[in-house]
Amino acid sequence: MKIENVALIGMGAVGTVYGNILNNHFGNNFAVISDASRKERLLKQGFTLNGKTFHTNVLSNGDLDVKFDLIIFCVKNYQLEEAIEDVRSFVDDNTILITFLNGVTARTRIHAAYPNNKVLYGLSMKIDAQRVENGVINTEDGEIHFGEADNTVLSPEVKAVQECFNDSGIKSIVFPDMIRMIWKKFMLNVGVNQVTAVTRAPYGKVTKIGTNLTLFREAMMEVLSIAKASNIDLREEDVEDFVTLMNNFSPSGRTSMLQDVEARRKTEVDYFAGTVVELGKKLNIPTPVNYVLYCIIKSLEELY
Repeated sequence: MKIENVALIGMGAVGTVYGNILNNHFGNNFAVISDASRKERLLKQGFTLNGKTFHTNVLSNGDLDVKFDLIIFCVKNYQLEEAIEDVRSFVDDNTILITFLNGVTARTRIHAAYPNNKVLYGLSMKIDAQRVENGVINTEDGEIHFGEADNTVLSPEVKAVQECFNDSGIKSIVFPDMIRMIWKKFMLNVGVNQVTAVTRAPYGKVTKIGTNLTLFREAMMEVLSIAKASNIDLREEDVEDFVTLMNNFSPSGRTSMLQDVEARRKTEVDYFAGTVVELGKKLNIPTPVNYVLYCIIKSLEELY
């Protein structure tokens, strides 16, 4: 099994970085999928990364009778249902689908729409891409963590995607337990993204201000409690590792949710605190910190 053509939907910060890499490698065998209303504008304007504009194929649902070997989802969670339909004409039973979305629900939602396809878990780590007025800027491309739930033995599809990423120059790691990795990043997002969104704190102030650190740690602890009750392998040391990890981020860097709030865009709070609160109710686990963060961020959105 070899991946000969790739499509990506969602050319935000993360999508633009990896779209540029894939476009450089695959050329005409790479395409961006977009809804029809944005296609012509994207074709004309192209995509700008670090001040350089690149152009690539842009396709909308039903444009061509072409099926892709691999389709990557990089949209926001609240755009996923629309994106699932936007890619439909480019999918056959052999298409591998992979999500780079934050949170813990995206893979399940994609698989429900495409039950006959191999749908892989995925997440981007250590990437510092930011959307700015004239495109996207970044200094670190980061790495993709991906695979099936259990990768003790790699499936042919995982091997094919691994080869695709390696050949393209995308750093990637396949972890034996991807459920743990997805939940670890979810725990980090729930903590750092939401706390920075409500406090306007850059990375350098997340742990250096005592009250920020308290919110950061307590929001993650609520995720830890839910994970333990759900037999998901998260640990107390994971929380402390993330506290230490904050020292490795650019002090002036900003989370994606803080960028969204500053740009007066819709956030993914429903898929962070919203998910935590919903699961907490089902499991009878208190989630007061995430409930308050949810209410504040929802209020900020209403005040736009």
